[in-house]
Amino acid sequence: MLKDTIDAAIKQAMLAKDKVRLTTLRSIKSQIMLAETAEGAHGALTPEAELKLLNKAAKQRRDAAAIYKEQFRSELEENELAELAIIEEFLPQQLSEADLVERLVHIIQRVGARGPSDLGKVMGVAARELSGQADGKRISDVLSHLLNNTNL
Repeated sequence: MLKDTIDAAIKQAMLAKDKVRLTTLRSIKSQIMLAETAEGAHGALTPEAELKLLNKAAKQRRDAAAIYKEQFRSELEENELAELAIIEEFLPQQLSEADLVERLVHIIQRVGARGPSDLGKVMGVAARELSGQADGKRISDVLSHLLNNTNL
């Protein structure tokens, strides 16, 4: 269970006096606890819900880092990237570019997509099958490229 893993990592971070890691892990634990006690939730989160929560936290860090980079705020960008690296330790291994393209080509062929107009149809299946293995924006970008250059 993710919450137990996070608790153990918090203890290690406290012993190591690693402030960035400790802050990040406490933030994740807080999000887990909020999701567990949210209206309609029934105690512990499912692995899918935990993965969704971690992906959301990672996306927030990526987006914030991009904004800080645009604003030339390198110290804040570095902090966001450090937190992102910690969160990614708890996420499944991300697909390489080649693996992502290969999986998307199979999905395109299976769905029967012929061009850019089929992006929505393919994106729904791809997002569901590749959840946690690739960022949604990355999937969308690669799919757009593949469907615009359809010679499958």
